[in-house]
Amino acid sequence: MDRQKQLEYCKKCIKQKFDSTQGIICSLTNQKAAFEEECEYFEIDKSRILAETGKLDSEKKSRVSFGFSPKQIDNYPIPDLNKKQLFVLAFETAKKLNWNIGYLSESGFIAYTKFSMSSWSEEVRVKVEVGNINVKSECTGNQIIDWGKNRKNIDSFFKTLKKTREDIDNINIEEKYSELSKDFVNAENDIINPPLNKKEKVSGLFSLIVPSKGYFITPIIVILNILVFVVMVISGVHLILPSGESLLLWGANFRPVTIDGEWWRLFTSTFIHIGIFHLLMNMYALVYIGLLLEPYLGKSRFLSAYLITGISGSVASIFWNELTISAGASGAIFGMYGVFVALLTTKLIEKSARKSLLISIGIFIFYNLANGLKGGIDNAAHVGGLISGLIIGYSYYPSLIKPNKILKPITIGILFVVFSICSFAIVKNTTSDIGKYDKDMQEFVMLEQKALGVYKLPQTSTDEQILFEIKNNGIKTWEESLKLIEKADTYDLPDALHLKNARLKEYCQLRLKSYKTIQNALEEKTSKYDNEINQYNMEIEKIINELTKMK
Repeated sequence: MDRQKQLEYCKKCIKQKFDSTQGIICSLTNQKAAFEEECEYFEIDKSRILAETGKLDSEKKSRVSFGFSPKQIDNYPIPDLNKKQLFVLAFETAKKLNWNIGYLSESGFIAYTKFSMSSWSEEVRVKVEVGNINVKSECTGNQIIDWGKNRKNIDSFFKTLKKTREDIDNINIEEKYSELSKDFVNAENDIINPPLNKKEKVSGLFSLIVPSKGYFITPIIVILNILVFVVMVISGVHLILPSGESLLLWGANFRPVTIDGEWWRLFTSTFIHIGIFHLLMNMYALVYIGLLLEPYLGKSRFLSAYLITGISGSVASIFWNELTISAGASGAIFGMYGVFVALLTTKLIEKSARKSLLISIGIFIFYNLANGLKGGIDNAAHVGGLISGLIIGYSYYPSLIKPNKILKPITIGILFVVFSICSFAIVKNTTSDIGKYDKDMQEFVMLEQKALGVYKLPQTSTDEQILFEIKNNGIKTWEESLKLIEKADTYDLPDALHLKNARLKEYCQLRLKSYKTIQNALEEKTSKYDNEINQYNMEIEKIINELTKMK
């Protein structure tokens, strides 16, 4: 309830006036506040509150909430109880509902509902005001529809509150309030620092990409990802289903090329997305975890963790996947979830909030990892990012629980060095059969050109010159080419490449037969081998056509 509403509920303060320095003030005290504890003239106007109650009861309330952070807010006016009575009444109500209560303060408290099949646990803020209890229920997960869970929480609270009020005479209000007040946070942190606090300040889509205090790095990363995607689309990359060639051109991660000297793909791939839907889903998950986590970590820790986990996810991807073209921020995003999970298992975050957030984030991680088992999703990057995030989260904890100007940069520096060394070692010792196969094919092309040199001899060449070319650069080179293909066929390759190898072997064998037959014809100076040579050439032409189609 704002000050103006409190002034309206003051029975004696029938006039208000505006002061240029204080705003609306009480005409009796000339003070901005008119709280019952502060104003000796305060007398609550019950008739006004009852009228307000009737008005609220007549309003039709939406059951289902939508939004980036679905929530429901409602009021329960009680004009005949003071703030201490209201506080104890609200607290006892939350206890009867078996909610996890935390963040006690003079103005109210925050509780978390129990996990169930219908609820991932919601954060419920209860604010005790003059003659009123304000309740807000908000989803802790990253869903955009609450399916009526928040409305149900508020209705359950009000229903239980009504029953609890009947027993208020049996509660020693002063004793209970005095006991609870021992756990109140100080005025500076009064009910403003729960994990979902930053999410509450989201006023629209635009606010999600505007850097602000406690939420600075996340929107910049989101903007960079969007800009890269926009430039890709403008350049001709498909909006929904980009080709593998396009992704590789823009810096996607692919083991054969990454370990062949293009290590920069470990970083660039984290800003490349495979279509608009891939981008939107990743950015939604990033904004959600950024709003929760960045206020705790700050700019440098958050950015460092994002970069390290993103590259770690890329390293895990090429270590596990031989032929997967990997792109997207999901490795880094899973890393940030890993950091938050690690911190949620420590004492950094208030106990009542930890369980609720662990459940909602745990469900998100489990669902996405399970979904990745279907195929077509780079789960290796997810797992790599998640594990590296857990390590980073626990490494950050000492400098977060006891802020230290020296410990913070040292921790970040050590993490960069350790992860860099590990990444280098993994990439350096990762081999690619496809990469080796490509190199062998390049060598094969060079050998083929050398072996076909006989057909490039001048028409005036003598039989001796042709024989020399066939023996020294023809037959020997085709034999070498055949051995190269046989070696390449031992690699772990897709079936299509093994089929190609089989045709290449036939091709080399036919070339050898053809060259040896030509050699015999030249040495014997006879034309009796012409039909046999022509037959070989026809079979060779057929295989060349098949190989051309395979490309």
